[in-house]
Amino acid sequence: MGVKQSTLFAFSTENWDRPEDEVQALMDLAFEAIERGVQQFHADGVRLRHVGYEERLPADMIAKIKQAERLTRNNSVFALNLAFDYGGRHEIVDAVKRIVADGVPAEKIDENLVGRYLFTSGIPDPDLVIRTGGEFRISNFMIWQSAYSEFYSSQVMWPEFGEEEIEKAIAAYSERQRRFGRRPKQTQ
Repeated sequence: MGVKQSTLFAFSTENWDRPEDEVQALMDLAFEAIERGVQQFHADGVRLRHVGYEERLPADMIAKIKQAERLTRNNSVFALNLAFDYGGRHEIVDAVKRIVADGVPAEKIDENLVGRYLFTSGIPDPDLVIRTGGEFRISNFMIWQSAYSEFYSSQVMWPEFGEEEIEKAIAAYSERQRRFGRRPKQTQ
């Protein structure tokens, strides 16, 4: 398929507003998934990277994420980015605050500079954003990075979204003409 990187939106900054037992269940699920999967990811050459905030995450979760990142940091077969406690608007606001705090003059601020201050610095913008569960909104996911991404919505819920569904999404994507804001005739 040629896919070398994927970012999974596992937990948003807004998910903290859910009932406490649901938040805890999501934390437990993520912790167990990392703990169970990290050795296999490492053996398969997958690099894991956290994209998001750490401040509100439980200490054991942060330690588990850091351990997984350290173990897999030199892997290069595939990159799996885990967007956990991530929110696109928060990310942009915090990037701007850091730019201002660093004393960058306004005339030096451009898209490349802002991109370097985002959680996703060094990660290519997504070509394809897949939304499961029949939803058609981006839910504050990579709003800066997905400016020219193609979108695919599947009725299948996340836990059941497997290889067959991924192949459908990629097949649909391969039929599209990416224009990046240009007219169709300009891209031929």
